[in-house]
Amino acid sequence: MDSHSQVLERLRTAFRSGITLPLEFRRTQLTKLLALVKDNEEQIVKALHQDLAKPKFETILSEVEIVTNDLHYTMSNLATWIQPEYVSKNLATKLDDCFVRREPLGVVLIIGPWNYPLQLLILPLVGAIAAGNCAVIKPSEVSSATDCLVAELIPKYLSQDCYAVVRGGAEETKALLQNRFDHIFYTGSQAVARSVVQAASVHLTPVTLELGGKCPCLIYGRINIQAAAHRLVWAKYFNAGQSCVAPDYVLCTKATRDALVPALITVLEEFYGKEPQKSPDLSRIVSARHFTRLMKLLERTKGKVVIGGQSNEDDKYIAPTVLVDVEEDDALMGEEIFGPILPILTVEELEKSIELVNRKEKPLALYVFSDESSVVKTTMENTTSGGFCSNDGIIHMALPGLPFGGVGASGWGSYHGRWGFETFSHRRACMLRGWALERFNGLRYPPYSEDKLKWLRWTTSAYSTCSL
Repeated sequence: MDSHSQVLERLRTAFRSGITLPLEFRRTQLTKLLALVKDNEEQIVKALHQDLAKPKFETILSEVEIVTNDLHYTMSNLATWIQPEYVSKNLATKLDDCFVRREPLGVVLIIGPWNYPLQLLILPLVGAIAAGNCAVIKPSEVSSATDCLVAELIPKYLSQDCYAVVRGGAEETKALLQNRFDHIFYTGSQAVARSVVQAASVHLTPVTLELGGKCPCLIYGRINIQAAAHRLVWAKYFNAGQSCVAPDYVLCTKATRDALVPALITVLEEFYGKEPQKSPDLSRIVSARHFTRLMKLLERTKGKVVIGGQSNEDDKYIAPTVLVDVEEDDALMGEEIFGPILPILTVEELEKSIELVNRKEKPLALYVFSDESSVVKTTMENTTSGGFCSNDGIIHMALPGLPFGGVGASGWGSYHGRWGFETFSHRRACMLRGWALERFNGLRYPPYSEDKLKWLRWTTSAYSTCSL
């Protein structure tokens, strides 16, 4: 196996050769990446089931379709995205060509997580390839079956001169980060993100961080309780709650809570049966360590379990769980839950709920359920989050035209579709100027005078802007 330095040198040599620059090369690699996903759908389903007991339905929806949709979207639009973007000019630059040119950054590093181990590794790679970069791909060792599959398939389908997979655990990742990259794209926890940023700072490497946070769901005003329960349960317990955009807690009035809990009981039984552990449609916790963390959170909570609470350590199973009478200072409110546990906090006024949300770090996603447009508008305009969705959960991230990313502690930067292409591109300001009007340019040369200054201020001002 090549050392990190050998891998990087191979990729840098390829990048310097200019092989990744032509549109046709980028399209070819994206087409091969699409073939990788389509040809190996059965193996992908098997690996995800081995890692997370993820149902085939959820794997196809969240690991296969979202990737293939993004690939099709990117390939359809890439020829337009790479064109120069001409900008408005003023009188002083009237005869110049002034445009923004998108250029690849170079050799980039993509570090993926374990919860969606294919999607959250491949989608950044789509952006990196589209922008013309070479890439080192580091899958998560926690989702070991998918890690192994990615390492097997990437070299078979993509150019080995331009793309490489590096495997290993925390120490391997730490050693990898000691190398200089032109960009680092990391998806994972806030704790590890701090180490990534620290390592990147040594080389002044720009970083995109896709993190998480406690995504709130506010339920206020008139509401279709049954529809809300269906959408909330689906969004929360998809992948056993191990989604960075899953609703982490609910804020609502006591009256809404008292109507919502029975609806949740009904929907959970409808989705997973009377014995959820036997349901083929419910994923498992990824590891014993994460199972223990979640059970400790439940043990420390002061809230009351009204649904679920059962668990089986050998099966890494935790039942879909709902708690009420949870307070803001409860253990469940201290960190992102990242599991099938949903606390409900009762707050009688929407404005007070908004205040509670704003006291916490900015979330990756924020949800509001209401039939009243004023509730939706008030929540959207008085909060900040990476993404916002009304009357549904997590579905906004499936649209490639929308940027996906956090803000503040929930992440830096965004991707999906055009936004991934932009993340891995340098926007180079270009001005192509000839030798005409040299006499006019003499206005800027010494000896200076008030008349020259007056004319220059006029020719370069916004008032003299014109589009050509």
